[in-house]
Amino acid sequence: MSKRHPILQKLGHAASALFSGLKRGVSPNAANRTAVERENARHVQKYLNYRFKNPDYLITALKHRSYVYSREQSGVHSNERLEFLGDAVLDLVVGEYIFDMYPRRREGQLTQLRSTLVNRKALTRQARAMKLGRYVLLSSSEARSGGRFRHSILSDAYESIIGAMYLDGGLQPVRRFLHRTLLRELGEERPAHVDQGRNYKSALLEYTQGEGIGQPEYRVDSAVGPDHEKVFTIEVFVSGHPVSKGTGTSKKNAEQDAARQAVEQLQAARNNEGP
Repeated sequence: MSKRHPILQKLGHAASALFSGLKRGVSPNAANRTAVERENARHVQKYLNYRFKNPDYLITALKHRSYVYSREQSGVHSNERLEFLGDAVLDLVVGEYIFDMYPRRREGQLTQLRSTLVNRKALTRQARAMKLGRYVLLSSSEARSGGRFRHSILSDAYESIIGAMYLDGGLQPVRRFLHRTLLRELGEERPAHVDQGRNYKSALLEYTQGEGIGQPEYRVDSAVGPDHEKVFTIEVFVSGHPVSKGTGTSKKNAEQDAARQAVEQLQAARNNEGP
């Protein structure tokens, strides 16, 4: 008896699986959705280097509310509850780490440092490193509108995955994962991270008011790139004169960068004046 071509064998297996699903009362669309959910979770699990005892936790962590609403399910089946839990777990693990890493830092400095690590921009960067946009489960309309690149969706999914890992295995796998990724660049040799939480706009305002030269004015110089990855350039003016330009992925970040450079320039100029 001749062997069937490998492609025909695969088609035969697929048909058998589909027929089996139909006998169990599972629609082809539902069976296909389940397969996609498990396949996406498998890819994410591989990156996490952690094997879930209950893969449903991870599948739920990938379900954006648009996905469950498009299937007429309750919002409670989305990843929002896991996001809530993951946010708390992130704060705990990161706080624990920097508490041990920086024994001479005061509470305010530790809070600033944690805010540079646990914020939408930082978590989105981690999500992109995981290629999470490929695997988050969205409705068709949300995917078409650029949801796979949206910072809020990516950072929320990242937090949800942290919550799922915690539910499945406790704090230890979360610690291992975060120490290998989010926290890997921290160390005593890089204390400058603490200064990243400084509000330079406030510092610049205090300086200009103290010198009696009014309030700084921030103007958009340019905004380049697609909506989901736009880069802004902001120029800051003092007494009507341009002082510096800053860039960032949001107007707020670009303003902070411009203010930081302005503060540094003004302080350097004052130091050069001498006593």
